[in-house]
Amino acid sequence: MKIISAKKITETIRNLCLKANLDLRNDVLAALKLARLREKNKRARNILDAIVKNAFIAREERLAICQDTGIPCVFVELGQDVKINGDLNKAINKGIVQGYKNGFFRESIVKEPISRKESGYTPTVIHIDIVGGDKLKLTVLPKGFGCENKSQLKMFNPTAKIEEIKEFIIEAVKAAGPDACPPYVVGVGIGGTADLAMLLAKKSLLRRLQTPNSKLQTLEKELLNKINHLNIGPMGLGGNTTALAVNIEIYPTHIAGLPVAVNISCHALRSATKTL
Repeated sequence: MKIISAKKITETIRNLCLKANLDLRNDVLAALKLARLREKNKRARNILDAIVKNAFIAREERLAICQDTGIPCVFVELGQDVKINGDLNKAINKGIVQGYKNGFFRESIVKEPISRKESGYTPTVIHIDIVGGDKLKLTVLPKGFGCENKSQLKMFNPTAKIEEIKEFIIEAVKAAGPDACPPYVVGVGIGGTADLAMLLAKKSLLRRLQTPNSKLQTLEKELLNKINHLNIGPMGLGGNTTALAVNIEIYPTHIAGLPVAVNISCHALRSATKTL
C-alpha cells in the first residue's frame, strides 16, 4: 500500500496548473509548426506564426497562453493500492486555487450558474478512474469556454451509417466556424451513454496529436482531411488548417442506441500530467 499525502497532491496540482497554462504542450506546438509549413494561404501562415510566437512569449515571460484559463478539469487515475492521507477533492481544489493565484490567472468560475454570482477559481471539475497498481496520475486540462460552448451530442439510432456519423462531426466543426479560435483539435467520443460519450470526447484531447487511435486512424485521418477542406482556417480567416487533429475514443454501448459526442479545443490545447 502506497500512502500519498493531501499536501503532496495540492502541491502537484498547483504546479500542473502553472505548467498547463504557461507551457503549450510540445505535441501541439509541433503540430502548429508543421501546419505552418504545409499551409498554402499567406494570411493563414502569418496567423500560425503569431500563434507559435505567442506560445514562445508565454513560456519565456511566464504569462498565460490565453486570457481564458478556463475551468481546470482534473483527471485522476487512482491506483487501487494507493491510500490518500486526507481529502482528495479538497486537496485538488486547494491546489487549483494556489496555482491560479500564483499564475495571476483569471477567476472564471461562477459558483451560482443561474444568478452568475460569486466568481472564483473553484470548485473545479474532477473525473476519477480507479485503476490497478500503486500510482496516482494527475492531469490538469484548462478548458476555455469559447470552444467548450461548441460541444455537441447526438443520440443516433443503432442503425446509423458511418457516413451519418462523419457528417455530424464535420457539421459540428462547421457550426463552430471561426468562433472557437481555430485551428482546432476535434475530440470525439462514440458509445457508452450520453454522459460517457461526452467524457470520452474530452478525454481524447489528452492524447498526443501524433498518436492516432490504432483502430480508428483511417477514420481520424479522413475526417481531418475533410475538415481541413472547409476553408475556415486559422482564426477563421481561410486556409487549409482548420484542425490540427481529430482524436476519437470509443466504448461499448447499448443495443438500442449510439451516442456520438464532439468536444472541440481551440489551438491552445493545454494540459499537464504527473504521476506520483
